[in-house]
Amino acid sequence: MRTALECSPQPIVLVDGPSGAGKSTFADLVVAAWPQRPARLVRMDDIYPGWQGLRPASHQVQSGLLAPLHAGRDGGWRRWDWTASEAAEWHAVVPGHPLVVEGCGCLTRSTAPLATLRVWLTADDDVRKRRALARDAGAYDAHWDEWQTQWDRFVREEHPRALADIVLDTTELLRSD
Repeated sequence: MRTALECSPQPIVLVDGPSGAGKSTFADLVVAAWPQRPARLVRMDDIYPGWQGLRPASHQVQSGLLAPLHAGRDGGWRRWDWTASEAAEWHAVVPGHPLVVEGCGCLTRSTAPLATLRVWLTADDDVRKRRALARDAGAYDAHWDEWQTQWDRFVREEHPRALADIVLDTTELLRSD
């Protein structure tokens, strides 16, 4: 696996899983440990166009970022300004550098073939919810059910866990209590 990542001219790692599974922590560790060339990190949280934006963000990552990079062309993504509730600046990404994309919805049937490595993280539901709500200091509380409904639909349609090369349960690994 490490050889595949090191030998690929455009290594792409997708880290997906439900909210609170530890995707951001895991992705940070992957980027920090990347051999030789520095890896770029893109977080889905910066792309979702609001609380109903899982599918649009997933599509943006596939069509605007991964497909162009996979073809050797420049790609990119548009940041969502959560405070202003509107699209913000464009972030260009040039090919030839390792890329890690983390967040709910990045691993789909259309993005899986564009990645070098696909990772699925999970944890017990109660642990995930506690982590996610604590992490966002109240900002997520009112949206948990709305997001979870959207997420459940996404999982039923895309079966992202089945697309993963690696599946990790972080219930005990990242336990903070």
